Amino acid sequence: MLTQMIIKKFVNDHENTQDKKVREAFGVVSSVTGMAVNFILFLIGFIIGLSINSIAVIANSFNSLSDATSSIIILAGFKLSNRVADREHPFGYGRIEYLSALIVAALILMMGFEFIKSSFSRIINPMPMEFDFVSFIIIIAAIPLKFWLSNFNKSIGRKIDSKALLAAGADSFNDMLILACIIFSLIMSNFFNINIDGYVGMAVALLIIWAGISIMKETLGPILGQPPDAALVQELKRLALSYENIKGVHDIIVHNYGPGRSMASFHAEVPNNVDIMALHEDIDRAEKEISEKLNIFVVIHMDPICMDCETTIKAMEEVAGIIRKIPDVSSFHDFRVVGDGEFKSLIFDIVIPFNKKEPKNIENSLKDEIAHEVNKIHPKYDIIITVDRDYTAAEI
Repeated sequence: MLTQMIIKKFVNDHENTQDKKVREAFGVVSSVTGMAVNFILFLIGFIIGLSINSIAVIANSFNSLSDATSSIIILAGFKLSNRVADREHPFGYGRIEYLSALIVAALILMMGFEFIKSSFSRIINPMPMEFDFVSFIIIIAAIPLKFWLSNFNKSIGRKIDSKALLAAGADSFNDMLILACIIFSLIMSNFFNINIDGYVGMAVALLIIWAGISIMKETLGPILGQPPDAALVQELKRLALSYENIKGVHDIIVHNYGPGRSMASFHAEVPNNVDIMALHEDIDRAEKEISEKLNIFVVIHMDPICMDCETTIKAMEEVAGIIRKIPDVSSFHDFRVVGDGEFKSLIFDIVIPFNKKEPKNIENSLKDEIAHEVNKIHPKYDIIITVDRDYTAAEI
């Protein structure tokens, strides 16, 4: 309820998440909210930590300060990533948002390692903790606040597809677990006279480091290059195949230049018996319309295929039957029969996933296996096979 009220009040046209300005407004609202909440929690936690002499509480308070700083970096990332494309960066500055999340992860890791040292020192030289009931209640009250902030960031992160905000949401959830650990430490110290403050501080530090590593891993994916969303690939195929002269789609590659900034290219199989100018007009129209519908930049390469040659169609059906029995091959395309008489060349590409070890050995083995099976039917055919990888998924 509160999340929706904030969104409706501060984000105009909040349903239009594809609009860059709307997306930036979401980022600003989330970042400012995160800064305010985390700075308040830092002040409260730091004062309480000093008053009860708890390294775990102080560690968590500085973690809140780190989260407030992270919100500032995320805010800067949203602002900078929305800069207009120029000659130096023709696809825009969208990846700055990923870099901002990477900086946040680095700050979290630094904070975690610092408090590992402090907690280890407290384990070696334990000091008594002073229990204060009011402070204890304030720490408990911070848990639902962190829980709300986590859901707030995750909700907006999912809405606008922001890894930076999803990471901030996950970090807030970890903070909630950390507060629970601190409460446990205070209870053990006051009611059972067992001082585990240094050990809990160590656990807090390790959770902080784990959060930093998780955020870094999530952020490095799109920067280094990862498979596109499966739903996007399926929709791309569906739209392409809705055009009359596009009979097949393959070699799909999607480059991510930041949230809402992608370029896709693929090969479209078209009939070889249709006028080339008519085909070119259809492909141009498909590029324009698919680009507009999916909000990505689409480039299509034409691959002519034989639609009326009985020899080619029969050979294609034979190869399809062979490939269906080979689980390591997901599909084939660019099928051609070249030559006259008994001696012909069968030329085609096969697609295999990336989840195979020693790819060269597997590629050669698959080509030999398929060629052997085809030659059982056509002993005099020369089989020329090219192996492609599926760039739309890590596994099939």
